[in-house]
Amino acid sequence: MRANSPRSSSRSRNSRKSLNAILSPLVIKFRGNYTNRALTFNGYNALMRKWITITVAALGLAAVAVWKYDSIRWQAHQLRGFLLDLRNTGGDTLPTPVQIQTSNFKSQTPVAQPPNHPATQPADANHLTTQPPNYPATQPPIIVATPSPSVTFDPPKWEKQGINNCGPATLAMYLRFYGWQGDQNDIARVVHPNEKDKNVRWDELVYYVKTHAGWLDALFRVGGTADKLKLFLANGYPVVIETGYELPDVGWVGHYLLITGYDDAEGVFIAQDVTAGANQRVPYEKIDQYWQQFNRLYIVVFPPADSDMINALLGDDADEAANRQRALETAQSEVAADPENPFAHFNLGSNLNYFDRYAEAADAFDTARELGLPKRMLFYQFGPYRSYFNMGRYNDVIDLSTFTLDYRPDLEESYFWRGWAEYMLGDSNSAIADWRNALGINPTFNDAQTALESVGAGP
Repeated sequence: MRANSPRSSSRSRNSRKSLNAILSPLVIKFRGNYTNRALTFNGYNALMRKWITITVAALGLAAVAVWKYDSIRWQAHQLRGFLLDLRNTGGDTLPTPVQIQTSNFKSQTPVAQPPNHPATQPADANHLTTQPPNYPATQPPIIVATPSPSVTFDPPKWEKQGINNCGPATLAMYLRFYGWQGDQNDIARVVHPNEKDKNVRWDELVYYVKTHAGWLDALFRVGGTADKLKLFLANGYPVVIETGYELPDVGWVGHYLLITGYDDAEGVFIAQDVTAGANQRVPYEKIDQYWQQFNRLYIVVFPPADSDMINALLGDDADEAANRQRALETAQSEVAADPENPFAHFNLGSNLNYFDRYAEAADAFDTARELGLPKRMLFYQFGPYRSYFNMGRYNDVIDLSTFTLDYRPDLEESYFWRGWAEYMLGDSNSAIADWRNALGINPTFNDAQTALESVGAGP
C-alpha cells in the first residue's frame, strides 16, 4: 500500500473542510426546524387543551340552558294555569245541574249522531318499527302462578314527564320493560303532538302500542282490584293504572302509574311515578281510593304470543261485556254502601253508558255533580257528555263543556262534544269551528275529522 503524500493529506483535509462547510448549514437548519417543530407541537397541545376546556364548558352551559329552558317552560305552563284559574270563579268542583245556566240555543230535531266513543284503531303492519322475536310455534300449557306475599321487578329506567306528558312517559317506562328503545317524546309525537293538550286517553296509549311498538299488544279493562293487580304481577306482567292524583298548589288531576310490585307485609304497591319518582311505595288503601276515581281502569302490555296467558289471568274479565257488567255491579254496590261518594255515582254512569242505558247514566252523573266532582273531571272522562247528548240534553252538553273549556281551552274532547250539541241545535258554523279547534289541539283526533267529513266540511 502506498503511503499518503503530504499533497494527498492536504487535499483530504481540504475536502473535509469543504464537506463540513456544506453540511453545517444543513445540520443547523435541520436542528432549527426540529426545535421549531417541537415548539409548534407544544403550542398545538396547549391550544387544543384550551379549546377542549372551552368546548366542555360550552356543553355544560348548554345543558344548564336546556334544563333552565325546561324549567322555565314548566313555570310558564303553571303560571298560565294559575291565571286561567283566577279568571274563573266557579270554585273547585264542576257545576251542578241547577247551577248550569240555560243556553240561548233553541232545540231542533237531531239530524246526526256522533260516534259513541273514541275508537281504538287496529294495528297497522305498515307502522311496525321493530321485528318481533321468534316465538315457538307451539306454546307450553298455561300455568298461572299464585301470588306470593311480595313481588318486585327490576324497574325500568325512570323518566320524568314533560308538560302534560304523564301518559307517554309512563308508557315509555312500561315498554322498556320489554326491551323497547325510545322515550316519551317518541310516543308524544304520535298521540300528543301538542303539549298544551291536557290529557292522553287510555285508548291513545293502547293505539300506540298496537301500531308503533312493534312486537307488542295491549288491552284495557275497568273494575280492577288489588288481587287482579297482584295476579298479573306474580305472573310477570307490570300494569298501568289510571288514577286521581293530588298535586301541591294545583289540586286534583288525573294521572297514570306503572305498578311494578307489591308487598303484603308492608301493605303497599310499588309504583313508578313520572311525577313523584321511581319506586314509590303506595299503601293499598290509597291506591284504591284514587283508582276508584277512574273506574279502576288498567292497561296491560304483552307479547301477542302471551294472549292465552293474559286471558287466563283476566278470567271472566277477558270478555269485555262481562267485565263491564261486573264493574257496573261494583259501582252499584259502592253507591249503596256510600251514597255520598260522587265517584261511585260517576262510575255507575260510565258503566251504564257502555250498555246504552243513557237515562239511568244521566241520572247517575247528575247525582255525582250534585255531590261535588273535581272541576278537572271532564279533562279526562267524558261520560256526562255522552249520556246527556243521547238524552237530547244538548244545552247541558254545551254549558258543561263551555265551563270546562273556560278553565282550560286545550281539551279536544270537550270541543268535539260541544260541536255535536251545537250541530243538533242548528248551529252548524259553531259546530264546525269547534271540531276544527279539536283538530288544532290534536291533529290525530280522528273523531273530530270524521265529524267534519260527515257535514261536508274540511279541517
